[in-house]
Amino acid sequence: MDFEFGGFETVDFNLELEDFSVKKIKKFDRMLKVTRGGSITTTPFVANGIAYFGEANGYVYAVKIENGEVIWRFRTDGMIFGSCPIVKDGKLYIGSYDYYLYCIDVKNGMEIWRFRTGDKVFGSPNVEEGKVYFGSCDGYVYSLDAQTGKEIWRFKTGGLIGSCPQIWNGKVYIGSHDGNMYCLDANTGKEIWRFRTGGEIMNNLPLLIEDGILYFASFDNFLYAIDANTGKDKWRFRTGEYGNSGNVVIYKNVIYFVAREGILYALTLEGKELWRYRLSGPSTWQKPPISEKGIYLISEDGFLYLVDFEGHEIWKKKINPVMVPPVLYKNTLLVGSWDCHLYAYNLEGKELWRVSTSTKQESYMPPAHEVFKLEISKDKRIEDEITEDRYKSKKGKTETISLSDYIVSSEYSTTFEYKHKSDYDMKWTILDGSLEMCVHIFNMHNSLIWKR
Repeated sequence: MDFEFGGFETVDFNLELEDFSVKKIKKFDRMLKVTRGGSITTTPFVANGIAYFGEANGYVYAVKIENGEVIWRFRTDGMIFGSCPIVKDGKLYIGSYDYYLYCIDVKNGMEIWRFRTGDKVFGSPNVEEGKVYFGSCDGYVYSLDAQTGKEIWRFKTGGLIGSCPQIWNGKVYIGSHDGNMYCLDANTGKEIWRFRTGGEIMNNLPLLIEDGILYFASFDNFLYAIDANTGKDKWRFRTGEYGNSGNVVIYKNVIYFVAREGILYALTLEGKELWRYRLSGPSTWQKPPISEKGIYLISEDGFLYLVDFEGHEIWKKKINPVMVPPVLYKNTLLVGSWDCHLYAYNLEGKELWRVSTSTKQESYMPPAHEVFKLEISKDKRIEDEITEDRYKSKKGKTETISLSDYIVSSEYSTTFEYKHKSDYDMKWTILDGSLEMCVHIFNMHNSLIWKR
């Protein structure tokens, strides 16, 4: 969809949007559509026998692992989703949808400082040598003083950021929804190199760098291994159809990685497949914990698995729906559930305890893979009247803009350009679960100017 002109009459707009078509496509794109509720939406961070985690109602929790006792909870003013907490030097850092990154005292749960960005903080922070690094949906990577929260530098990418940065050898590595993996100087924020993929990059835990190789995945369905110093491609491995947002784990020289469609891959260090194991449902984020017994996995349809190192299922236990991977602490598995509880299991899958979050009201999240593409035709006559160069799109490049449970085809080169150059927004509803749709076009004053 492309609104590249300065103005028109409503009758012209009706002519332009005479026809549209809808078709189902295979894309797993829903991460920013979750509503508030008590569902646990971050991977727990464990430090000194205490688990710290966030939930969609905006609370951060500190819970004793030995018995599930809640030590404190802290409330932000927005939903917490995707931004996993990190604890360093007695302070907890976490982002919220209220646009802030928070620094909290781990002893008492009191706020030390907060830093405001220009949009939701969806990506997880990381801390190194007295500095906090994180990204925001405003497209910036930030570096702050960990003690005071004062900004040191910021770097602008071409899309929102839902990734956790990794810091290695004085460099910051972070992916963006613009499809690039960025390598920045940790002290100055200056770009060293960037590596282009074919889709968004999103990970909620720090990426793995081992022996100078950076491992990361993209929504273009590839897992990448690149030189962390130069950004040169070592190899890439093709996964499934719904993109990737998990993290690589290496155990005894074998790479383990879970694609969003719910497949665990075992690869050699050269990127050759050894075997695969299919879960019963999708798995949005995974960094599977590993013990001597095997690999622990979760699926969003509510199962906890133990798989051995040859890809054979040891056991599979029905639990409640989960989004974030379990964390292994000594002999305890911590699993944050969509049903508003944090669970503790032993290594055989037996429940030890559970603790409730702030409300039993679960967050709403659209079903996996239920995405449609809406295409609106453009009248050639009106397109020929476009004269303002500042609204010209980049020829040959297209991008899909995610709205509600649907995708709108756009000729703008980035989401940022669509939001800032289009004077129009689109809303629609689906009727009775079929493809019969009502489409509404609104101007910037939220006045309805077209519907079908």
